[in-house]
Amino acid sequence: MKRRFTGISERDVMKLPRRTFLHLAAGTAALPALSRIARAQAYPSRPVRVVVGAPPGGGHDIVARLMAQWLSERLGQPFVIDNRPGGSENIATEAVVRSSADGYTILLVTGTNAINTTLYEKLSFNFNRDIASVAGIARVPELMVANLSVPAKTVPEFIAYAKANPSKLNMASGGIGTPSHMAGELFKMMTGVDMVHVPYRGVAPALTDLISGQVQVMFSASTSSIGHIKAGRLRALAVTTATRSEALPDIPTVAEFLPGYEASNWYGIGAPRNTPVEVIDKVNKAINAGLADLKIKTRLADLGGDVLALSPADFGKLIADETEKWGKVVRAANIKTE
Repeated sequence: MKRRFTGISERDVMKLPRRTFLHLAAGTAALPALSRIARAQAYPSRPVRVVVGAPPGGGHDIVARLMAQWLSERLGQPFVIDNRPGGSENIATEAVVRSSADGYTILLVTGTNAINTTLYEKLSFNFNRDIASVAGIARVPELMVANLSVPAKTVPEFIAYAKANPSKLNMASGGIGTPSHMAGELFKMMTGVDMVHVPYRGVAPALTDLISGQVQVMFSASTSSIGHIKAGRLRALAVTTATRSEALPDIPTVAEFLPGYEASNWYGIGAPRNTPVEVIDKVNKAINAGLADLKIKTRLADLGGDVLALSPADFGKLIADETEKWGKVVRAANIKTE
């Protein structure tokens, strides 16, 4: 009768030559790493949830669905959008922070996450610590847009007009602490103009009132305002990125008149911390391949965005730099949530 091998007993270990024992120990220690690599090679083996901190239909959702479709086709499993609006994207972020670090729940990361780190004092998570950076997707300029009744047609003319009418111009935003708000506050700080901030619950109602003349100016993501500009309902004064947008090459930058000014929204992908590096690298490579695809580049350009193809480390540095930059603006302007 054959005896079944049940492992090495403590007595057997004591009898093993040192070299044999070390080889066995090294092999055992390597098993977890081999298991992680095997899981990464098999990833994804089931649907992946992409959590988006905004409702369907807006710029966030459009970008997320564009990339989710590409990843589904590229990696062979559905990447399913899970819209979790509310709480200035903190609800969505917390849902991902609390998820398993296995790559099957990922987050659409935006510039709002960098702002929230300073704006909200009592979050249940630390974004830079609890979310691993995976990949960039796109950088989208804010557009400085004005109601057609405003006489200024350039940034210098607008600054002069605002200084001649202190506290008489209303500056709309999509809400306190949103990228549109922060872009406007940075503009106010650097120019010294006095405008009244009017926060709305979202960009759409703010743009409606801007078009009707209830407010006079707004810094709005190009994804939301480009259609109104092309239709002649709003006047674009400038883009807020450091260089002109490839999608809007004829519109000057604010920095051409106000050196050092830069504000933009951006999109990328994050995952719970401790997500296997192999999984992060696999998703990163798939996203960057998509950003090199002409159809995706064209679609992002239609939205006013430029591709943001970065390594996980470079995307992490972008998040850290943006967190520091907007933290200074939040503190200097004494911005508080309601």
